[in-house]
Amino acid sequence: MKAIIFEGIRKVKSLLPLLCANGIALGAIAACSFSPTSNDVSSAQTTSSPAPQTSPQASPPGKIAAVSFLKTTVLNGLEHPWSMAWLPDGAMLITERPGRLRIVRNGVLDPTPIAGVPTVLAFNQGGLMDVSLHPRFAENRLVYLTYSHGTRNANRTRVARATFDGKSLQNVQVIFEVSQTKSDGQHFGSRILWLPDGTMLVAIGDGGNPPVELNGDLIRKQAQNLRSHLGKIVRLNDDGSVPRNNPFAANKNADPAIWSYGHRNIQGLAFDPTANRVWSTEHGARGGDELNLVQPGKNYGWPLVTYSKEYFGPEISNERSRPGLIDPKTVWTPAKAPSGLAFYTGDRFPQWQGNLFAGGLVSRDVKRISLDASGKVVSQQQITIGQRVRDVRQGPDGLLYILTDEPNGQLIRLEPS
Repeated sequence: MKAIIFEGIRKVKSLLPLLCANGIALGAIAACSFSPTSNDVSSAQTTSSPAPQTSPQASPPGKIAAVSFLKTTVLNGLEHPWSMAWLPDGAMLITERPGRLRIVRNGVLDPTPIAGVPTVLAFNQGGLMDVSLHPRFAENRLVYLTYSHGTRNANRTRVARATFDGKSLQNVQVIFEVSQTKSDGQHFGSRILWLPDGTMLVAIGDGGNPPVELNGDLIRKQAQNLRSHLGKIVRLNDDGSVPRNNPFAANKNADPAIWSYGHRNIQGLAFDPTANRVWSTEHGARGGDELNLVQPGKNYGWPLVTYSKEYFGPEISNERSRPGLIDPKTVWTPAKAPSGLAFYTGDRFPQWQGNLFAGGLVSRDVKRISLDASGKVVSQQQITIGQRVRDVRQGPDGLLYILTDEPNGQLIRLEPS
């Protein structure tokens, strides 16, 4: 019986390249569907996704409905794009990691970068990273950027804000920087997420892999140091000041900006407005990438407990869970290198409402993640992109947009077929 099933799967897979080739021939638009994944760990147990459903109705418990869509390349020619944000008039801002902020109007990339971007350290994983608009941008014209600053031997993540006049950034001001400088060019984190109360979360990486050290010890251990910003999510007011109700604001032994800790390198943050929840995707090392439901004041364990292994072989920790530490909702092994996360609330894909969409750099795909009311992962399915996915966002038109991290990076749109 197994042999018959595997032979059937082989025959179906053999047709996919022909179907995709036909789609590309018809105007560079490919009709796509989902592929089940089978290497994910959900709630610390190995699970496999069910086969896609063909019904357009809502999925029954434990299932996830297949949805037909078109994958359209909107733009080419972006150099390692990192993030995107929409202006009220429909134009789009896109960051390029080497240090450029670009604008797209009516689907056309302006060849002239926006002036006034602060000088960045474009080195290894660092450079110009996230871009985000103030929730009241229409009134104050404030744009926020995260970027790496300094030298190869002494650098840190910064957050700057500026007013945008349509052509350039004015009155650029650094409103936050990580408390310690580090060496090398790894793990800057850098996603920004606005909360309903007008405060902002900023993800900060742990500083890097061995042998990178700080003060004579592995820098990744700073994720457990409440006096350090490394390996944390910080919560700030829109001017960079610290909210008085932060979880550690009254703790003399902690930095008051810290909102959660024990993180390795978060590059995906998303807000679920229906349940008032914050989700993150976090890079592991060799395996052990995580999807977390993030809560203020909680410890997410890195590097005390982890599914990751060292790049040179052994386990980082022999513990996968520990009382008092928060377990991930899903662990991806092998690593997908998650970057970019969106919670879908639009009306263009009714079956996608309430789903998370997590990009993958190594997996070169987007995972569609179905959740139950408690935040448990019900099922996952794969949208193959074929390039390193750096960011995933829901646009104001209710469609999903994807940036690919390539020398000739693309802006890709998913829309109903």
